[in-house]
Amino acid sequence: MTDRAGWRLWLPLGLMLLFLLLPFYWMVLTALKSQPELLNSPNPWWVFHPTLGNIIGLLTTTEYPRWFANTLFVSAGATLLSVTVSFFAAFAIVRLRFFGARALSTAIFFSYVVPPAILFIPLASVLIKLHWFNKLWALIPIYATFLVPFCTWLLIGFLRSIPRELEEAALVDGASWPRIMFRVILPLSVPGLISSTIFSFTLSWNEYLYALIYMFSSSNKTISVGLTTELMRGDVFQWGQLMSGALLGTLPVVLVYFFFVEYYVAGMSGALKD
Repeated sequence: MTDRAGWRLWLPLGLMLLFLLLPFYWMVLTALKSQPELLNSPNPWWVFHPTLGNIIGLLTTTEYPRWFANTLFVSAGATLLSVTVSFFAAFAIVRLRFFGARALSTAIFFSYVVPPAILFIPLASVLIKLHWFNKLWALIPIYATFLVPFCTWLLIGFLRSIPRELEEAALVDGASWPRIMFRVILPLSVPGLISSTIFSFTLSWNEYLYALIYMFSSSNKTISVGLTTELMRGDVFQWGQLMSGALLGTLPVVLVYFFFVEYYVAGMSGALKD
């Protein structure tokens, strides 16, 4: 009975793990294959003569290092802006108890449901009036338009799990609301803030539509846009460099999840209790 239960658990998990890791395995294979082996290989699931030529060519003959730096700059800036604004908004909604706070939190969440594809036309008119087209830093407030609603909703649920007795005791001791926010609530909100940070960074790093429409010069492109526009020329696909760029582009997100996964799970569980 125990063996049968173990199979029921591990077999679906193993199949799911295979399904999730197969694309990464294929990226590694393609990135390490030379062009002749890539086009005519006796076994497409193995590399017989591995080479780093695709990765070296990507880093030396294209603007990939610039795209990587652009993506890192935009993702870090959008994450910092979104998490900061979301924390202040969530604190005001949850802890200050003003009229309509519950309805406002619901409205904030529903604003996240609006597809970004619907917003790029009105946002384009705003960018034209502000002369922000093809300015890399303009992507930071643009990304905040879809990051702030979800992060605020996530932090609202997490802050509701923090006992109110803590702030009431601080008020009795004469602490002001800013002091309570930064000295009491903020340290206890670290798991929720890390969850919001990971979510914001991941979405900013992988965003494609806004970066494609609003950035047209090669020096201002992000990884997702640069790979698809510079390494795909007509019907010619530079598969080795494409997979090398995709593989290198996943490393920052993987490292972020690897180092903060425990805080991420704690923050998500705390937010979903409400």
